[in-house]
Amino acid sequence: MNMAFNLKGRNFLSLLDFSRKEINYLLKLSEDLKDKKRAGIKGDRLEGKNIALIFEKSSTRTRCAFTVGARDEGGMPEFLGKDDIQLGKKETVADTARVLGRMFDGIQFRGFDHETVEILGEHSGVPVWNGLTDKYHPTQILGDFLTIKENFGCLEGINLTYVGDGRNNMANSLMTGSAKLGLNYTIVAPKKLHPDEDLVEECRELAEESGATITITDDPVEGVKGADALYTDVWASMGEEGDFEERIKLLKPYQVNMEMIENTGNEDVIFLHCLPAYHNTETENGQKIYEEYGIKEMEVTDEVFESKYSRVFDEAENRMHTIKAVMVATLGK
Repeated sequence: MNMAFNLKGRNFLSLLDFSRKEINYLLKLSEDLKDKKRAGIKGDRLEGKNIALIFEKSSTRTRCAFTVGARDEGGMPEFLGKDDIQLGKKETVADTARVLGRMFDGIQFRGFDHETVEILGEHSGVPVWNGLTDKYHPTQILGDFLTIKENFGCLEGINLTYVGDGRNNMANSLMTGSAKLGLNYTIVAPKKLHPDEDLVEECRELAEESGATITITDDPVEGVKGADALYTDVWASMGEEGDFEERIKLLKPYQVNMEMIENTGNEDVIFLHCLPAYHNTETENGQKIYEEYGIKEMEVTDEVFESKYSRVFDEAENRMHTIKAVMVATLGK
């Protein structure tokens, strides 16, 4: 493909740091790399590159996507769990960054405080990628947008509606990405869980350039009308499990169920979720929540999760192709 943008050496911490053209370039590169993988064409653009994968939080998709994506292109990933290194314990994050930057060619961080990934990016001297913080989840958004593009052929003008906790990292990141790329974005959430107003205003300014609209509402019926893609996330993020009881009371009217799907008025609507999802009691955590709170399904019903509207596993696969694109664009030859 035509390498129109030179992103070599750049950190990938938030979509706010990238232009509309640069994000679209990453999506185009993702499509190209996905086609090559499905054709059995193995890449070498990360050959000889050692990649540190730092995880304060557990992970399925992010860890596997970075690992497989790096290996597909000849890179050598090294998993560093929260108990494997001294990050923020016996030494400062800045000191760890300077050590790892002399040994590794790129660093992924998945954890809690967004400031941690910013310090890694500032001091390591190598590309740093945000695999998730409490504020942003930019690699997830690339996978989401690739999935939307595959279903509708475009992103600009698509009506993307997020339902649930409107101030978590997913709601924030979907809003920044939509504002950049021209999607009409709606957050449907109780007023107590509306996003930070400063971020909303920043995204509305960006939306003026892209033609997007940003809407915040607490009405779960009117708010979903006309949605092309309906998105939700867990009601309590990692580290917030103690808030489950309060969140269940607040968010039960915002559950994505078949009635909500019908309320969109769009037979071609798709359902998205970053996963894992509490859609049944077949997991240990799901059973525990059922025993404690008497609720079998939380943010999405099993009926919707397993329905023709669901694209959650396409979305999960696309995490790997888009993460590979980020690594190749910022580190690869």
